[in-house]
Amino acid sequence: MFKKVFPLSAILSLRFLGLFLVLPVISVFALELEGSTPLLVGIVVGGYALTQAIFQVPFGAMSDKIGRKPTLLVGLLIFLVGSIICAYSTDIYTLMVGRFLQGAGAIGSVIAAMISDLVPEETRGKAMAIMGASIAVSFALAMGLGPVLGAKFGVEFLFILTAVFALLAIVLLFTKVPTPPKIKHVYHATSKTSDILKDPNLLNMIIINAMQKGLMTVAFVLIPIILTSDAFAWQKSDLYMAYMPAMVFGLVAMGPAAVFGEKYNKPKEIFLLSIALFIGSFLIMGLTGSSTLFIIGVVMFFIAFNMMEPLVQSMITKFAKVHQKGAALGIANSVAYFSTFIGGTSAGLLLGFSDRETIGVSIAIIATLWLLWTLKLQNPTRYSHLYISQADIDISKLQNLENEHITEWYINESENLVVIKYATGVIQEEELRAKISR
Repeated sequence: MFKKVFPLSAILSLRFLGLFLVLPVISVFALELEGSTPLLVGIVVGGYALTQAIFQVPFGAMSDKIGRKPTLLVGLLIFLVGSIICAYSTDIYTLMVGRFLQGAGAIGSVIAAMISDLVPEETRGKAMAIMGASIAVSFALAMGLGPVLGAKFGVEFLFILTAVFALLAIVLLFTKVPTPPKIKHVYHATSKTSDILKDPNLLNMIIINAMQKGLMTVAFVLIPIILTSDAFAWQKSDLYMAYMPAMVFGLVAMGPAAVFGEKYNKPKEIFLLSIALFIGSFLIMGLTGSSTLFIIGVVMFFIAFNMMEPLVQSMITKFAKVHQKGAALGIANSVAYFSTFIGGTSAGLLLGFSDRETIGVSIAIIATLWLLWTLKLQNPTRYSHLYISQADIDISKLQNLENEHITEWYINESENLVVIKYATGVIQEEELRAKISR
């Protein structure tokens, strides 16, 4: 599984590494460009997410028609062009166009679909966790490298580096990514896409994903502007002193959180702890007059973000029905990208007429309401998967067991297999085989 998933995760990681590299410094950079205002700076920070949200579904549909690899190539080329435009921007509007183009190469849903093509159902949750972890690692690395490289070589260099990452991703696509098999699945039970939003656990995960990404852009608008303002009077070259410890602690926290959430099946507890850290971080960043305490607030924010990131995608696939995993991920990520754009825009707007203290307390109150909402989330039930030849199974017996021991099943016509998802601990594999065999 790892050999199939790693190249795709690496492509996505390179793309996100490029996007994340500029986040720690882009608001200060954009504020100095011709025509800039706090609102336009906020749009620039989160602008990539707006077009990413808009183009997620079209790119997914295009990959179904022309294939996954050609679609990924198109997305990476658009991302490459957007990065070059950003690198040579001299005014806020050109930078905004480049950021919109960076997001328009929306390949996240295509990569998720390709992983689903390549990886069996029972290991798909782990595959999504690997993908989420790779994004979290990119995020953590970018937080340490972005401020240092930006201060030494300029933010323009970061965009050039992003374009190089796009080229590397294209090389990986055609040298390391296998061509997925064409598999036809026949689902005995179907439901509407709108039913995804009626599932309370999936709705909770969509909200968790959206809030996490929205708070990310809020933080990246506020942190560099606040630290370089009269309140702390830091130089842009000093920003690494806030982001470097945040990167280290974020990476350290990510591993145990992923193990506790996945291995011990306690993602709810990780999410609640992360939200509590978000609340504390924004209160500290909003209210403190001490640089040391402000850095502690930044560290708390990154710990919270990195604890969540590896678990979010995996939990969505665990709560979704097998035939709706792609749709559930698509909805969750589209909502998250819209939230990312709204977060950046709102932060820029608030900077124009409100003070730091009010902003910090207001965000903490919103996060507290989020915490209370998340209390309704349930940890996922543990399931196993049984693969059995269609010729060896009595479908009528299988249907009689449904809802008693079996949550769902489908037929893989290309390989002539019936795939059965059943509750671990309720029934053993041999007992299930005996009950459904001809």
